[in-house]
Amino acid sequence: MDVGADEFEQSLPLLQELVLGADFVGLDIEFTGLRSNLSHPEQIRYVAHSCNFFLFPTTFGILDSEFSFQASSVQFLNQYGFDYNKFLKNGIPYMNEEQEKKIKQNILTGNWKVRSSLDKDQIKVVINEVTRWLDLAEEGDWMTLPGIAGFQAFEVQLVLRQALPDIWTVLRDQGVIVKKVSKQHRWYLENTSCDRESCWKEKILLSARGFSVFFQMLVKAQKPLVGHNMMMDLLHLHEKFFRPLPESYDQFKLNIHNLFPVLIDTKNVTKDIWKPFFAVLLKVAHLLLWRVHSAGSIPEPSFPLYLDVLAPYVNQVNLIRAGVPKINFSGPDHPSTRPPILILSVRKWPGVTEQQVYREFQNLCKFDVRRLTRSQFLLLTNKFKDARSILKEYRCHPTLQVSLYRYWRHSPNINCVLQHRHKNCRESLLTGLGTSGWDWRQLDAE
Repeated sequence: MDVGADEFEQSLPLLQELVLGADFVGLDIEFTGLRSNLSHPEQIRYVAHSCNFFLFPTTFGILDSEFSFQASSVQFLNQYGFDYNKFLKNGIPYMNEEQEKKIKQNILTGNWKVRSSLDKDQIKVVINEVTRWLDLAEEGDWMTLPGIAGFQAFEVQLVLRQALPDIWTVLRDQGVIVKKVSKQHRWYLENTSCDRESCWKEKILLSARGFSVFFQMLVKAQKPLVGHNMMMDLLHLHEKFFRPLPESYDQFKLNIHNLFPVLIDTKNVTKDIWKPFFAVLLKVAHLLLWRVHSAGSIPEPSFPLYLDVLAPYVNQVNLIRAGVPKINFSGPDHPSTRPPILILSVRKWPGVTEQQVYREFQNLCKFDVRRLTRSQFLLLTNKFKDARSILKEYRCHPTLQVSLYRYWRHSPNINCVLQHRHKNCRESLLTGLGTSGWDWRQLDAE
């Protein structure tokens, strides 16, 4: 089921019912197009309800996000049928808690501004049109502003009601209806109408929160959250729907664990069972259950039993390139089991690039290559044998010297600090010698 802004609010009751009735919730933010296959329902024990949410950042009042596209990512999504019209034209808005506090305060107090230049131009046209009509209109007359919907309709109504004391506005299917009223009638409508500002300002907030409402449903339901290589998914969930990412790594872990106490990363599970085995969670859990009870009879499978056998993998999220292989969101991280980082020092090869360094080693083994300085590169691998092989093969190479990376020895930042201190110490020493009657040129000569 594809869900966009047009159908999101009316889908919330169904979505809440599905979440509360689910054994677990699977999530993938980085790739869309998930579908459930129910062609043989009599052969399955679990029913998957798949929803694709098309999201677009909230643009209302003070909120006007900036984001960028990577060309290769656009091509990849286009290749697999991603609908950019649904994303750009009908994307569900969202915001995190800090953004919500700001927009709520500004809307409820009336202290807000239209920030988008496009919206400003359109609203100026609307105000001019209504003002000209108002000069000739009689009390009780009304006009329609067609083609105005969504947040823009709310903004137009807020602007008109604040600027013109003798009008009232109502949002209808055909657009915004503007009616000329007396000041007494206006006061009556503001205090008694079901369409008064205090009512629909709350509707604005609900619409502006958008997908964040569903995010809070997931948090309150406390269902196991399942993903594959889900570290980036968790970062997005935290920043986009909860709060900006904290400076502290430990605080990030604590926040995620409070939001989702049970995390299952299928990448972390499958790589520990059988490396070529990339199956769905339930198949992996059933395999583990069979392994645990291989000596006796296997009990009737159920998700609580699956969670029991998955316990060693719960809250262990895989990391691709990091000092540790996985993050433990419910306790201290495990000691690093990664091979050491290597540093490559290049001589007599001016202008060498990361790609050239990668091609130099690709026939022997595969490394990630990152430039450290003009003539130094970091080499990263996940295999100890590759690190040993490179150290052995290039031990006496005339141009390429490979050694173990030591932060305190090789970091440009540390070297800069040490050189600066060395310079200061030298200057202090020479100054002291000079004041004592020493000739510093003799010291250098010695």
